[in-house]
Amino acid sequence: QELDMSDFEEQFKTKAQGPGLDISALKAKATQKAPSKVTLMESNRAKNLAITLRKGGRSIQDICTAIETYNQQALSLDFLELLLRFLPTEYERTLIGKFEREQQPPEELSEEDQFMMRFSKIPRLAERMNVMIFLGNFNDTAQLLMPQLNAIIAASMSLKSSSKLRNILEIVLAFGNYMNSSKRGAAYGFRLQSLDALLEMKSTDRKQTLLHYLVRVITEKYPELTGFHTELHFLDKAGTVSLDSVLQDVRSLQQGMELTRKEFMRQDDSLVLKEFLKANTEVMEKLQADSKTAKEAYESAVEYFGENPKTSPPTTFFPMFMRFIRAYKKAEQDIELWKKQEAAAKESESSSLGSEDQLDMKSPIQKARRQQMDMIAELKKKQMVKEPLIYEGKDGAIEDIIS
Repeated sequence: QELDMSDFEEQFKTKAQGPGLDISALKAKATQKAPSKVTLMESNRAKNLAITLRKGGRSIQDICTAIETYNQQALSLDFLELLLRFLPTEYERTLIGKFEREQQPPEELSEEDQFMMRFSKIPRLAERMNVMIFLGNFNDTAQLLMPQLNAIIAASMSLKSSSKLRNILEIVLAFGNYMNSSKRGAAYGFRLQSLDALLEMKSTDRKQTLLHYLVRVITEKYPELTGFHTELHFLDKAGTVSLDSVLQDVRSLQQGMELTRKEFMRQDDSLVLKEFLKANTEVMEKLQADSKTAKEAYESAVEYFGENPKTSPPTTFFPMFMRFIRAYKKAEQDIELWKKQEAAAKESESSSLGSEDQLDMKSPIQKARRQQMDMIAELKKKQMVKEPLIYEGKDGAIEDIIS
């Protein structure tokens, strides 16, 4: 018997969502397309520009006017750096020129193309954009570079001028020459990386390193050299500086300053550029002078210690001294601890000997009693061999006679 599906269909049919669709109306709507906008930019570039403009949150006219007047308060530095990627290309300028020659209404362009048309009309657009970004970055960059240059200068000069450090390295060299005397003649110097080996060489009993021994010698024979590290300054800070990058940043700032001066000469009515140059020209000159001093001081210090400035950057050179200073201080602490332990051991030994002497120094009565007991014990031993002397007293008691 066949199943009757009509009741099932009625019970479980899907309900229509909203009014029924008019297929003919849909077809008619599809044929009526919205008027398309004229596009001058490549589609992905136009989408990215639209995203950037939304981030700016300002009208096309406001953005372009701010660029023309170098108004940094109107446009953020991040927005300017994003916008720099959308400088009009030659092809885009050609399309914009053709569109204008055909005298087509700008309203037919998309918002991004309208912006690009207005954007391209700004004189020296690339120069203005770069100057604005330079103005926004200058103070932060200068404040970042100045302490790094100062650290390189101070660390380099303190290393080269430290007489205590030089004398300590001479002592290290003397011990090195003595140890290697059987192999070759005396050396006139050693590589700084050899300082790390002072921790690796240990004494015969394995209780101390060569550095411990050197510290003992220096402390006992040359006490005026202790605390040599107090003559060295900013080694830790200088050891983190990439000098090549810092010098390149200073050169970039100088190029930006030159570009700003050229823009001011072309537009000398700009108060923004005038005030900037007035306030920061001396700062730039000091940065240039300090960068030259830092380079010369560093190269001089590196060569003074027999290293090559081209193969020994600050991140390698200064940490060698920092490791030596840390190891030297640690050796001093170890030796001080060992001295305290030795003193405590001697004190403990002397106190034990003192307690024995105290036992011998008892009161005379105790000493006499002890002698008496020793004598009695001795006599008892003798009585084990001889017959004891006894006699009978009047009361009949028997009494040992001890004489």
